[in-house]
Amino acid sequence: MSRVPLIDPGTASGERQALLTQIHDAFGATPAMFKAAANSTAALKSLWGSFGALGGGVIGARLGELIAVAVADRNACEYCLAAHTVLGRKAGATPEELAAAQAGESSDPKTAAALRFALKLVEARGQVGDADVQAVREAGFSEEEIVEILAHVALNLFTNYINIAFAVPVDFPAVKLRGAA
Repeated sequence: MSRVPLIDPGTASGERQALLTQIHDAFGATPAMFKAAANSTAALKSLWGSFGALGGGVIGARLGELIAVAVADRNACEYCLAAHTVLGRKAGATPEELAAAQAGESSDPKTAAALRFALKLVEARGQVGDADVQAVREAGFSEEEIVEILAHVALNLFTNYINIAFAVPVDFPAVKLRGAA
C-alpha cells in the first residue's frame, strides 16, 4: 500500500488535472508513480517536464531507457525497473540488452561507457573525477550527451526515490531485480 495517497485524475482539478490528463494521454493510463507525485503539483510538473525535455534530447530514447534500467536495478527500485523495461522495449531495446543494462553492461562499447558513467554517478553520489568524464568522452560522447546522461541519472534518482520512499504499487509487469539477494 502506498505511503501517500494516489491522486485520482478524475477528482483532481486545475493544473494537477491538466498534467494528469497529459500523462494519461501519453501512456494510455495514468501510472501510479505519477498519481503519487501528484500530491504536489510542483513535483508532478517537474517530473513530467523532465520526462518531456529529456525525451527530446540528443542521446535517444533507447539509451535513456537503458540508463533508467541500470539506475533502477542499482537502487533496487522495482517500480522503475518494471516501467523502464516496458518503455525500453518500446524504444527498441531487446530483452537481452535490458537484462545486461540491469548489470550496467552492454555489448556495444559506447553504450557500456554510458552505463558505467551513469552507475558511477549513482554510486559516488556525483563525486566523479576527470578520468570518469574523459572515459565517456573517449567513448564518443559529446559534451551535450554527457550532460544529458547525468540528467537522465538525476531524473531516475527522483523517480526511484518517489517509488521506493512512498511504496508505490507496481502497475507494470514485474521484472526481477538483478541486484536482489
